Amino acid sequence: MLAAMIDKGSNRVGACSAASRLGLAAALLAGFVAVGPAPAAEPCGLCAAAVAINPPLAQCLLDRYATLATSGNGVIAVDLSDCETERGIVEALPAVGGEPDEPDLKFMLSRPQLDCLKSRLEEPGLVRDPVTRIDLDTCG
Repeated sequence: MLAAMIDKGSNRVGACSAASRLGLAAALLAGFVAVGPAPAAEPCGLCAAAVAINPPLAQCLLDRYATLATSGNGVIAVDLSDCETERGIVEALPAVGGEPDEPDLKFMLSRPQLDCLKSRLEEPGLVRDPVTRIDLDTCG
């Protein structure tokens, strides 16, 4: 390429044809695109794949949605630890095959996951006592 940039008549560097300059510009542009910023839809490595939630926490998250949706920089930290978590008078029966699920009080979500979780929580009858696990990998 250096040979193409040398003007044969004057032996100076930089006097290249328009085609050579266009090729050089295309190569530089391709290089910038290859090392450019990551796409915005890149998966979040710290974000929850599923959320275990009960009805009081679901309502708390829905109440806070507007604030949560405007916070964060692509990743949203959800903290429901100060929400009402009372389960009522009757304790939940243990889950078959092990310990009952506990609701997630703190978790990370991407903005699309938060929007998906909101829409899932708004489905009538989806969230039930003691805990409902919502798979966020099915959002999309």
